[in-house]
Amino acid sequence: MNRSPESPRPSSVLQETKILPNLDVFKDFCRIDLQLAEHTCYLHTRLIKKYLSTIDKDPRTVTKSELRQYLKNIKDSMAPSTYKNVLSSLKRYYRDFLDMKELVTSFKFPQLAFKPIRVPSKDQLRTFYQALESPRDRTLFLVYASSGLRNSEVLSLNRFRDVDFKNRTLTPRKEGNQSKNVWISFYNQEAEKELQSYLENNTNSDPRLFPTCKRHILRIFKKAREETGVKITPQTLRDWFCSEMGSLGVPDRYVDAFCGRVPKSVLARHYTDFSPDKLKRIYDKAELKVLE
Repeated sequence: MNRSPESPRPSSVLQETKILPNLDVFKDFCRIDLQLAEHTCYLHTRLIKKYLSTIDKDPRTVTKSELRQYLKNIKDSMAPSTYKNVLSSLKRYYRDFLDMKELVTSFKFPQLAFKPIRVPSKDQLRTFYQALESPRDRTLFLVYASSGLRNSEVLSLNRFRDVDFKNRTLTPRKEGNQSKNVWISFYNQEAEKELQSYLENNTNSDPRLFPTCKRHILRIFKKAREETGVKITPQTLRDWFCSEMGSLGVPDRYVDAFCGRVPKSVLARHYTDFSPDKLKRIYDKAELKVLE
């Protein structure tokens, strides 16, 4: 990693602050130096805080044997995905932040087993949709399902800047340290009808299309899930969108574009037209329906 000569090394920063460990400095390092997304910075900081609570010494004096024992306890009691997250945070902390890469180099990430996704049927979608109580929540449901956008992208949409109501186009912006790709997507006529009704009765001056937060939406979805027995989250609707568009004959490279994923093949990356007009024609031709 390249650092400017005038910038102090992270370990020097820790020494100068006289606070060991200083997790605010570590979080800023993740945000600024590594340019990680905000939620990733939060996760790394939380996991390192938990790790540091288990040791009663300067973290720079921890031995590889002690670190191995800590990881062994995680491996024996947690899921492989949790172990992966913990090891990722430890590598960020020791290798990148404290410049002690020799302490964590030998620890490898686990091979996570492939787990095929299962998407809900349209009957299940309708059941879940009907359990949502407010026009906003029902509109959100249809926008998630018909656009394939991530939860955070939908909630960050500015109705005056990011939505073309005439062409039903959504253009989420890449904010701050967001590490995910952002393209454009669309919403279908079902979502358009709900969105028009929702906005006509919405007197909120907030420029966000849906002025709420991810945690609140997850609570709303959890309540509907408990009432219906149908397990659906915003991510489930994103998965459903990908599966359904594939069933409707949309090539994978265009589904990836709608979902903000980097095309996988050379043909898709360098020789495919991803212009808004082309994407709109492909989207409309699919005639995606969520509830019908």
